[in-house]
Amino acid sequence: MGTLIERVDVAPGYRLEDYAEYNYLAPQVAELEAAAREAVPRLGGRTIWIVSSTRQGGGVAEGMPRIISLMRQLGLSVEWVVIHSPDPAFFPLTKRLHNQLHGMGKGGLGRSDRQLYDAVSDRLADALANEVGSRDILIVHDPQPLGTGARVKKKRGIPAIWRCHIGVDGPTPASEEAWQFLSADTLAYDRSVFTLPGYVPPFLSGAATIMTPGIDPLTHKNRELSVHKTSGILVDAALAATVHPTVAPPFAAQALRLQADGSFKAAVFPEDLGLLFRPVVTQISRWDRLKGFGPLLDGFVLLKERKPARTRGARHQLSIDHARLVFAGPDPAGVQDDPEAAETLAELCRKWTGLPAGLQHDIAILTLPMASVKENALMVNALQRCSTIVAQNSIREGFGLTVAEAMWKTLPVMGGAAAGIRAQVEDGITGRLVDDPENPEAVAGTLDAMFIDDKEREVWGRNARDRVSRESLIFGEVRRWLQLLATVSR
Repeated sequence: MGTLIERVDVAPGYRLEDYAEYNYLAPQVAELEAAAREAVPRLGGRTIWIVSSTRQGGGVAEGMPRIISLMRQLGLSVEWVVIHSPDPAFFPLTKRLHNQLHGMGKGGLGRSDRQLYDAVSDRLADALANEVGSRDILIVHDPQPLGTGARVKKKRGIPAIWRCHIGVDGPTPASEEAWQFLSADTLAYDRSVFTLPGYVPPFLSGAATIMTPGIDPLTHKNRELSVHKTSGILVDAALAATVHPTVAPPFAAQALRLQADGSFKAAVFPEDLGLLFRPVVTQISRWDRLKGFGPLLDGFVLLKERKPARTRGARHQLSIDHARLVFAGPDPAGVQDDPEAAETLAELCRKWTGLPAGLQHDIAILTLPMASVKENALMVNALQRCSTIVAQNSIREGFGLTVAEAMWKTLPVMGGAAAGIRAQVEDGITGRLVDDPENPEAVAGTLDAMFIDDKEREVWGRNARDRVSRESLIFGEVRRWLQLLATVSR
C-alpha cells in the first residue's frame, strides 16, 4: 500500500468457544452468535475497512485486534489500516482538534490549518481508495483519518461510518470551533457513532448511533493472574526486586522509573517499589494533559502532608503514611499520533523533581515499553492488581477503558467527574468521583475518604466487576457493530 497507508496484520485471538467455556461469558457469546446469524449474510462479498491513526497506544488501537478477530470468526472480511502523515505538522493539528472536541484549548483554527488538513487527507485518500472495492464498507476512527474516509467514500461511493471516541457533554467555544472545522467531512458519512449522547453535536443528531466500548476479559491485560504469576511479572518487568529464582526470563524491555537526577532507570532503583506490600494508588494512561496527572500528584502530596479536619483512626493513618502513588504510561516514542505525550510526561517529571526527597520516595513515575504488546499488557495487569485504588483523575475523558479494566479486576476506582467516567463509576457504589479533578484539595479529600474502610472498598470493587460484566464487555460492542454494518449495507 505504500508508506502513507499501512495494513496491520492481526493475529487470531481467542476463539468464541474459548470464551464460551467460562459460564459467566457463555450467555453473551450466544447473543453475539445469534446476532451474527442475522447480520453476516447481508455483508457477504464486502470487506470492512477499519481506518485509524496508530496501531498502538491508547484504548482505540488496543481494542482493534480483538474486535477484528471476533468479526473474522463470525464470517466477515475485515482489514485494518493506519495512516502515516506526509506532513509532520498534521498530527499536532489533529491533537489540537482532539483537545478542542474535549472542550479544551484556545481555538484559533485558521486557513493554513484547513489547507494542511485537506492536503494530507487528499493524499491519504488517494492511497487508500486504490485498495477499497466498490462494495466495501469503511469504518473510520476519530478526527485524524476523518477527512481521508470522507474522500474515499466520495471517490468509491461506498457506505462509511465515522466512530468518534471523544467529546464534551456541553458545547464550549473550543468544541464548537472544532466541530465547524470538521463538519463538512463528518456529514459525508452515512452514520456517526459516539460513546455518549451528550457528545453528539446537533448537526449530527439525526445520523448518530450511541455505542460504548468494551474490554476483552481474556487478553493479557485483563485475564486473571495468580499471586505467583503477578509476582513473576513484576520481577520480569523490573517492577519488583527478588532474591529468589524465577521461572520466566526477564522481559526484553523493562519498566523504567524516574530518578532523582532526572534520568530513567529500571523501576527497582533506587529501591523496590513495594507494590506487594504497600497501599498503592495507581493511574495508568497515555501521557495526556486531560488525564489530570498534575492535580492528582498535588492532591496526593496534600493527603500526605496535611492534618485532616477529623481524627483518623490508627489503621487509616498508617495506610496513608505507607501509601505510594504510581503513575504509569507508555513510552511516548511508541505512540505516533500524540505529539504532546513527551511534553506532558516532562511536565510531570519536573513537578516530581521539585518535591522533597521523602515525597519523591512515595511517588513513582514509570514508563512502560511498547516493544512487546503482550509484555506491556501484562505489566499493566500486574500493576492494577497490586493497587489498593486505581485512579483516573481525568479532566475530560471520552470513556476511559482503563476504568473498565480496573473495575473488571474488582478494584475501586477514584475517577475525575468527566462524562466518560461518570458513565461507568457510580459514586459510593462502584468507586468514588472527584467533583473537580483539577482541584488538589478535592482529590486529597476523596482519596482520604477511600482509605477509611477496607471493607467498603471491597464492596465497591465487587460492584464494579458486576457492572462491567453486564455492560462493558467486548461481545456487546461487536454485536452492535454487526447490527450497524448490516443497516448501512442495504
